[in-house]
Amino acid sequence: MNKLEAFGYIAAQAVRGEITFPTSVNAVLRLQLALDDPDCHIDEAIRLVLSEPQLAARTVAMANTATFGGSGGAPVTNVRSAVGRIGYRRLQALVASLVVRQFGNRIVDPGLRSKAEQLWEHTTHVAAIAHSLARRITGIDPDTALFAGIVHEVGAFYLLARADEFPGLLDDDPENWGALCEDVVSVEVMKKLSIPPLVAEAIGGMRGGWLNMPPATLLDTLLLANQYAPVPSPLDGKRTALPPHGESAVDFVFDEQTLNEILAESAETARAMGDAALV
Repeated sequence: MNKLEAFGYIAAQAVRGEITFPTSVNAVLRLQLALDDPDCHIDEAIRLVLSEPQLAARTVAMANTATFGGSGGAPVTNVRSAVGRIGYRRLQALVASLVVRQFGNRIVDPGLRSKAEQLWEHTTHVAAIAHSLARRITGIDPDTALFAGIVHEVGAFYLLARADEFPGLLDDDPENWGALCEDVVSVEVMKKLSIPPLVAEAIGGMRGGWLNMPPATLLDTLLLANQYAPVPSPLDGKRTALPPHGESAVDFVFDEQTLNEILAESAETARAMGDAALV
């Protein structure tokens, strides 16, 4: 099977709804469904978080960042206090990050695992920057921006996981077949994960999307976060280089000091969401 056939096969399976998640993803999805229940009591939420050690650690770490009120006081040292500080919506975003992260677990090929590690690092930066931009610049709901940033590369993660079955699939792709396949797969994976339409639409508009001036939508927030992320996606195609500050229309929206503050703040949040090591 050549590359075009392989990409076509993966895309066709996705369109038919034949998307296979790793067992670890299915387990986290059950956790996500439980937390989505409006009748889920906080004691049950805490029990569910504690059942996933990675999630418990990330929840406490995020609660202790300056972005989420962790500066200037005693640090949070337990899950109950952490959940109380960050709230259910941010907890759901962390669960989504665990879902996305699990896609890399079944990758065997060292080159693909390296790409998955870089993609995860890119994802955490985009999510954290999107959250800060939403609060300080674009005026959209910051928690929605955080969630959208976490899941914006879920199609790429799925494609990386499937590429393990087709050696060399993602090597040298001048015809851009991989990007086309990723876009198709992304739509179907987001459907399977029940990503809200508003978020899915913004993610779908990223490739080739135009930044509005002033930036004021979820798509604008993701485009800016993607461009300012210090780590690019290894399966790029959504990112265009920004000119130096002082040479772009976006400079009329926020100054260099504000940008540096956003990037410093978001770097701490990205670290709290997890390092690049695959589990």
